[in-house]
Amino acid sequence: MLYDLFVAPFVEFEFMRRALVGSCALALSGPPLGLFLVLRRMSLTGDAVAHAILPGAAIGYLLSGLSLWAMTIGGLVAGLLVAIGSGVAARATILREDATLAAFYLVSLALGVTLVSSRGSNIDLLHVLFGSVLALDDATLVFLVGVASVTLAAFALLYRALVIETVDPSFLASVSRAGGLTQSLFLALVVLHLVAGFHALGTLLAVGMMMLPAASARLVSTNMTAMIGIAAALGLLASYAGLVLSFQSALPSGPLIILVAGLLYLLALVFGPAGGLVRLLKPRHHLEA
Repeated sequence: MLYDLFVAPFVEFEFMRRALVGSCALALSGPPLGLFLVLRRMSLTGDAVAHAILPGAAIGYLLSGLSLWAMTIGGLVAGLLVAIGSGVAARATILREDATLAAFYLVSLALGVTLVSSRGSNIDLLHVLFGSVLALDDATLVFLVGVASVTLAAFALLYRALVIETVDPSFLASVSRAGGLTQSLFLALVVLHLVAGFHALGTLLAVGMMMLPAASARLVSTNMTAMIGIAAALGLLASYAGLVLSFQSALPSGPLIILVAGLLYLLALVFGPAGGLVRLLKPRHHLEA
């Protein structure tokens, strides 16, 4: 019974194995990036960039159909333009970066939906917005695993600078000029990962795989290394459980993966020892914060 429920779908069906490998690749590389977005109070940046890649992907779709490389290059260019453009606009005007980023991504989202709708069907629009994790071909699977590998390798190289800049950016600025470069490379990794996630989970769900396990990990631990491991583990669990639920219920896989990640977040919100609600019930010593 347990074998038929939890193992058999992946043994008997190749598309389930492909979906598991692809979603696990995203789960390993995305949540660590999302964790630094959470710690740097840039959580909505991931959501904004995820929406911003849509017009570029839509242009690639209009030119070449559902071509992996055309949509990837288009999405990557659009995401980088929005991330860089919003930063430049924030420095050149009185608006803060969150306002300029919101404006850029809202225009990008509307433009992308309009472009896809003008030439494609409702099915094409749903594919772009919500992905098709159960229909990953060889090229897309290799691309997802490759992006995950590059992301993790680059993240490892940037890790020390990212930690210092997150904890004390003024100290990093005083001892090195790497702060601006670190920020730019970090945002580039975020864009690259979201473009990869777009092919499996779609524009609207890719950011969920990045941010929900990261937010959960922040509620569970205060140790940086532990948070990264917990975030990745929760992403893997959400991927596996979401695919199993999808197979057994015949419901869409992408949304179920994100819903499982959301359930894990709610559990961490209530029971997380580092920031959950249960910590409020513990008696505190005199003068303890």
